[in-house]
Amino acid sequence: MLHRSTIQLLRFHFSFFLMPVYWYALGQVTHKNWWHAVLIFIILHALVYPASNGYNSFMDRDETSIGGLKNPAPPTKQLFYVSASMDLIAVLLSFLVSIYLAAGIFAYILASRAYSYRGIRLKKFPFIGYLTVIIFQGAVIFFLVYCGSAQNKILQAPVLCMLSSLLLIGGFYPLTQIYQHEADIKDNVKTISYVLGYRGVFIFCGTLYCAAFTMMGIYFFTTNQAKEFFVLTTAMLPVIVYFLQWAVKVWKDTNEANFSNTMRMNMVASVCTNIGFIVVLIMK
Repeated sequence: MLHRSTIQLLRFHFSFFLMPVYWYALGQVTHKNWWHAVLIFIILHALVYPASNGYNSFMDRDETSIGGLKNPAPPTKQLFYVSASMDLIAVLLSFLVSIYLAAGIFAYILASRAYSYRGIRLKKFPFIGYLTVIIFQGAVIFFLVYCGSAQNKILQAPVLCMLSSLLLIGGFYPLTQIYQHEADIKDNVKTISYVLGYRGVFIFCGTLYCAAFTMMGIYFFTTNQAKEFFVLTTAMLPVIVYFLQWAVKVWKDTNEANFSNTMRMNMVASVCTNIGFIVVLIMK
């Protein structure tokens, strides 16, 4: 029987925050294999992402708030075995789509483990750890979803979309770390968020978001998707408003860079971005 702590630390709800890249990729596939698209959704959001959360919690043994959990329970050995089992199931299911998806999912899992594993611990290196996250959660996931959901399974995806996905994750991820600076330093982890500082994080993330939407704008307009891009930018307006309001608060008082405000930013950004990309998918 699964322990309550195991279920909690898998953080299934956190998959919602990573969902926009999936909808973005699926919306750009011209001829879709819907069976494969649904299977890939399950593989990523019900298996790979929660397993990654669980393994990270097992390695970190957090005593303070983490993404999506204000009071995380202590992990048990069961969490390790459940995470490993979920990874194995994810890879095996991926073979039902293609050997290339299976290879890509396996590579993602290896990168995720290298990020958290105490013997390698990429997360303690601010730039290498950051690049690992945004490359795999952004560009690689877009590529896997796009190619795996296509009827012809061609190993080719729009480069601008992959880069903009990378930048969207890159402009989001440091904000999720902003309340953990002290806890991370105690664990010998120096994140990109810590290096940038409270004010620098907002400048950096705002710049990356602008770059991401510039790339998306170029792609959408050159592929005759002007209406879709207008819908997407409209959906993102609440994100921009909250981001600026929060930035002003943190600028005046760094205590505003807390767990509650971070989770609120996560929720606003995820809801709006998911809605925007889903509407684009429906329009296509």
